[in-house]
Amino acid sequence: TNCLTTVWRLFKKLSEDQQRYEKQLIFEHPAFVKLCQQLLRDSRRMTRGDLVFSLHALVSLGIPQNTLLVQTLVRVCQEKLNQLDNRCISVLATTLAGLDKDKNVSALQAGLQLLVEQRIPTIRDIFILQNMMKCMGKDAPVFLKKKLEMAVLKEIDHLTYPNAVRVFLALVAMNYCSTPILNACSKKIQENVHDAPFRQLILILEACYSLQYRNVKLFSALADYVNSTACLWDKRQIILFLSAFETLGFQPRELMGIFAEKVTEDPEFLNLKNLFTVLRVYSRLNYVPRGQKHLFFEALHSCLNKYLPQLSSTDLLKAVYSLCLLGYLPHRALDELLQKDSRNELLLSDDLYKEQKEMMLHCVKACMELDSPSFTKPAFVLTEDISSLVSLNLRKAREALIELLGDENMFRQNVQLPYKYHIDFEIRMDSDRKKVLPIAATDDHADSSVQRLAFLFVPLSAFCVGTTHPQGKLAMKKRHLNKLGYHVILVLNKKFQEMTNEDAVEFLKGKIYSENAFPFSEVTMQDNN
Repeated sequence: TNCLTTVWRLFKKLSEDQQRYEKQLIFEHPAFVKLCQQLLRDSRRMTRGDLVFSLHALVSLGIPQNTLLVQTLVRVCQEKLNQLDNRCISVLATTLAGLDKDKNVSALQAGLQLLVEQRIPTIRDIFILQNMMKCMGKDAPVFLKKKLEMAVLKEIDHLTYPNAVRVFLALVAMNYCSTPILNACSKKIQENVHDAPFRQLILILEACYSLQYRNVKLFSALADYVNSTACLWDKRQIILFLSAFETLGFQPRELMGIFAEKVTEDPEFLNLKNLFTVLRVYSRLNYVPRGQKHLFFEALHSCLNKYLPQLSSTDLLKAVYSLCLLGYLPHRALDELLQKDSRNELLLSDDLYKEQKEMMLHCVKACMELDSPSFTKPAFVLTEDISSLVSLNLRKAREALIELLGDENMFRQNVQLPYKYHIDFEIRMDSDRKKVLPIAATDDHADSSVQRLAFLFVPLSAFCVGTTHPQGKLAMKKRHLNKLGYHVILVLNKKFQEMTNEDAVEFLKGKIYSENAFPFSEVTMQDNN
């Protein structure tokens, strides 16, 4: 056992290339063959510690699971299961997590699950508990996951930084989101973020995504740390950070600003894969650097032009769509895209992603018109009422507007605009934003003195996490409605539904009549507040 565990400790410190070479030498060494034969003979006479550590070393070295040696050790572990102490259970749990399920492994896992259930109240070591959480995995019954959660919470005051990260990842393996544990782990990670290596930071962010856990303080701490040490990170590492934040819907503003400078200074370092990641991140999180907006766009555009000959139709559409979301029209790529569209190369009838591509292409064509420098605000916008019926989540808003304005003829609901845009409620006011005008009185003619307000009740997911900063698609819609002559008022639907009826009326009153908070002027493409 000492020989095997020493070989494993030395082996795991090698690089992947060295490991492949050394592994072959180890397996072909005559002494290793004799060692395995001796292990096979003596397996039933071994102590419990030697047994589980030998199995762990063999599996970690890559001995095939279907060999007689590994299968024998698994069966002996099953026979001696009740003799194992908590430390041995922890090592065995880690070993089984790396094995595929077969008859013997499944039987051992079932027995281990029963043993863990019995032993949980006696375990005071978080390291052992998190190992068991990983071994039990997502298939463990809910009551067992709950028991493990309570055991960890009892020892949470003794949580160290390394164990905080391990517990975080163990919850992912168990597919169990325990907010109290995650909050405690997050606090410990924030306190020790300077000790975290690159890979660990990425794993933490990926774990948050897997568990659908959103902690703005944790995200901000990680982003601030990467931002403050940006000069030490490789550009490709920063791209991976930005991509991880993007999947969470979190905008690390300062880090995105610093990276945008790097792109502007030297766009040549962006290969095709990294270019698409940058386009996706910046467009979804709706970020454009202040002061160098044009330079940033030009850098991305020139980089895109370089790769145009090798882009598939789908990739070209994605790239153009991302830039259009940000309000930039890449003319050369657009020409190429429209040529492919005219030749029917974009939307194939058997394409699984046809609907998604149709949506992107529609957005691109809308941007070509509305974001063009030659576009002028129309004097009259043709609108259409879709239905007089209001969805359940908008009934409260409708009732509040009736109470506030006195009559349902003072606003419109479910309004369909050109370019397939839809607004929940439209209100028209005089030029001073003092008086709401009846819809019928202003419906059939253009009047530049009439101010049009568009209410959009949007879900939390439409904003960047922890802010009221709209993500890419919502920002584009807001920008385009401004171009069509509307002042857009975004309302977070979840918070609005939680208001009392009286508060809802006062809230809408403030949004409608507040001149200072919402001056009627064409707002910029996005707001980095």
